[in-house]
Amino acid sequence: MKCALIIPAWLPEELFPAKTASSQLNYWQPLGTLYVAASLKEAGHEVKFFNGAFLRHAEIMSRLEEYSPALVGVYSTTFGWPKALKTAAAIKAINKKIFICAGGPYPIAVKSSCLQDNKDIDAVVMGEAEITLPLLAKHIENSLPLSKVAGLVYRNNGEIVQNTASVLNEELDKIPFPARELIHDTKDYLPPPATYRRKPVAVMITARGCDRRCIFCSQIDKKRESGIRGIRFRSVENVIAEIEMCLQQGYREIKFIDDTLAADYDRLMKLTQEIKRRKLDFTWFASACVNQVDKPLLQAMKDAGCWAILFGAESGVQKHLNTLRKGSTLQHTRDAVKAAKQVGLSVTTSFMFGIPGETYADALKTIDFAIELDADTANFHAITPFPGTYLHDHLSEYGRVSNDLSDYTYQGAAFVPFGLTREQVHSLRQLAFKRFYSRPGFLFNRILKLRHRAEWRSAVHGIKSLFWLWWEKDIFNRQKKVAKQVN
Repeated sequence: MKCALIIPAWLPEELFPAKTASSQLNYWQPLGTLYVAASLKEAGHEVKFFNGAFLRHAEIMSRLEEYSPALVGVYSTTFGWPKALKTAAAIKAINKKIFICAGGPYPIAVKSSCLQDNKDIDAVVMGEAEITLPLLAKHIENSLPLSKVAGLVYRNNGEIVQNTASVLNEELDKIPFPARELIHDTKDYLPPPATYRRKPVAVMITARGCDRRCIFCSQIDKKRESGIRGIRFRSVENVIAEIEMCLQQGYREIKFIDDTLAADYDRLMKLTQEIKRRKLDFTWFASACVNQVDKPLLQAMKDAGCWAILFGAESGVQKHLNTLRKGSTLQHTRDAVKAAKQVGLSVTTSFMFGIPGETYADALKTIDFAIELDADTANFHAITPFPGTYLHDHLSEYGRVSNDLSDYTYQGAAFVPFGLTREQVHSLRQLAFKRFYSRPGFLFNRILKLRHRAEWRSAVHGIKSLFWLWWEKDIFNRQKKVAKQVN
């Protein structure tokens, strides 16, 4: 059966300020969608992928009409839900018989609500779509009742029916590798400028789930009932096999996007040793929790080709780390950053403003802490109450929230805690970027460290962004931006 997977069309200006987009913009390989595509292909279906990061809405519809699929899967984040609805309506205008199923973080979180206010989407996947979508395709192709498709919410003669939840797949080694062959120009898919050295860049995940309970993070398995400590791990052998496949496909760098690659210390140590033993030639970037790493592990990562690591520092005030339920301390962060620097890794730290209970004075302490850590790069976001998170489920206890789904990015300040205003959250982000990146010593050291072409390009984009951060007032205030339509 012909199947199409779509990421609806969007523009960079809808996410980032136009003046700083060059240093923030990124096009990730859509790993979840590529996993679903691989599972559909393994089940014997024909699959095409249309990515709205590079295709305008009209072009997607034109290609879809020519292809004429029987089943279309539409991916959606919270921010992207209005675009998913627009895409679904356009598909039905082409052919009402096309079955449309929505998936992604937003549909997974709100489930049947996705079908209550629109008539164009026929079903929603409640869990991991590489299990549900091939089963749905089989039932559609053979005219079987959808009541037997676990993990599906669907319409049945005007009634919304929610089936039993699908069981999360704990045997991750049996899932086919992402269908990266559906990506036509791999060089278009690049992380943010400062987070890679070589291209093309592949994105990979070695585990699913997290053993943490941070209030801003959404997990399918909220009760942590599946896997080990809520995390389902792939074997080291399986990860190595995918790395080797990526290298055969021409990728020269890999970005591991696990919530924390160091969740299992011994497993990560074994992975680094195996990469080194096989002399696999690639550079890589990873994220880790600050209390899960030490100098020996970081050195092993460096020896295996890792050049950079991201630590979610989040706040410079301990009580706010406790509010976030990070399970770490400020000293953990100091120690992790220091150890990573000592072994020669480039360090990125991320912070957020708008934490429940945070005051303006507290936020200034976070900026001071970021400067104290003196990482190679730092990011400053607005905490966002995505559906499916603890924060979203307890909004009234902590602050005020925007009803505009377009604010639900790390840029939009969708949530404002009691004690701060939305304008203050925007201004704090701008102040943080200005103070961190304008330090003469920081700028001088960054220039001295520039070695690779990607680093020089990143520096140029960064200087342009820094100029506009100083020149333009309220640069992160989305309400002041001129809306642009995706045609």
